Amino acid sequence: MELLSIAFAAMLGSNIILSRFLGICPFLGVTKKTSSAVGMGLALIAVVLLSSIIGYALNLLLVALDMASYLRLVVFILVIASFVQLLEFVLKRFFPSLYKALGVYLPLITTNCVVLQVCLDLVARDYNLLQTIVYALSTSVGYMFIIVTFSFIRTRLDNQQMPSSFKGNAIAIITAGLMAMAFIAFTGFKF
Repeated sequence: MELLSIAFAAMLGSNIILSRFLGICPFLGVTKKTSSAVGMGLALIAVVLLSSIIGYALNLLLVALDMASYLRLVVFILVIASFVQLLEFVLKRFFPSLYKALGVYLPLITTNCVVLQVCLDLVARDYNLLQTIVYALSTSVGYMFIIVTFSFIRTRLDNQQMPSSFKGNAIAIITAGLMAMAFIAFTGFKF
């Protein structure tokens, strides 16, 4: 039940993009097309999951060597950057259309605060390896769910009549705020 509560909270109740507004740049950038949002979501899932598992192991090593307090952040950033570079290589080689669709937003995963925040959350919450995997997977799946849902909404909004001052990112931010308010209903829900 504890793992189910962690998963539910990470996906819906405390969704990282709607509760903390982390990762807003790719959120606004790739949601103009649903296919790009799905691609970004899958890429983020891979990077978050792999970075969290490796970060968990390296954090244990740093704690054992009594170097965690000053090297943890640097190690997490290096792990994340490495996985993003690997992902970029794989997408460019095997999925060139997705690589082109993601464009500049793919390297932005390296600086995406979602990935780093998940690694830091795992340390702060003192999760074991199974809890780490569940939290990392749930957070990234929750992120993907929100950006894909938002891309559906955004494509419909682009076809609607509205004042010019609301077009583009203005209506996108208003919609994101309304989504955040709707998802507050899941906060504190326990199994």
